[in-house]
Amino acid sequence: MKKEIDIQLNEVTLKANLSQPADANGLVIFAHGSGSSRLSPRNNFVAAVLNRQHLATLLVDLLTPPEDEVYENRFDILLLSKRLIKVTEWALTQTSLQQLPVGYFGARTPPLSFQLKPRF
Repeated sequence: MKKEIDIQLNEVTLKANLSQPADANGLVIFAHGSGSSRLSPRNNFVAAVLNRQHLATLLVDLLTPPEDEVYENRFDILLLSKRLIKVTEWALTQTSLQQLPVGYFGARTPPLSFQLKPRF
């Protein structure tokens, strides 16, 4: 079963595609960057292959359309990471998904150089 869904987070609503075979034994959340989206033919091809292997897939746009228009947001690792964590938390609240082990598939995010400040 494949369906388009909205994932309501505190500050934004993210668009996503959820595909869940009846006999799913895991969930793969797609974390794509640098302008790729849930509508990408490559991502959908990979998702279809995973679905045939009894894995549910969640392809989610981690940025809203206005956010995606700001090129720098596509490489904002902190923002994208926070969104990915919130999407995972959302998935774990869904009755049909919460018992599935979760994995991630990342694509099209180039190597970046950045520095995190420790919070000591």
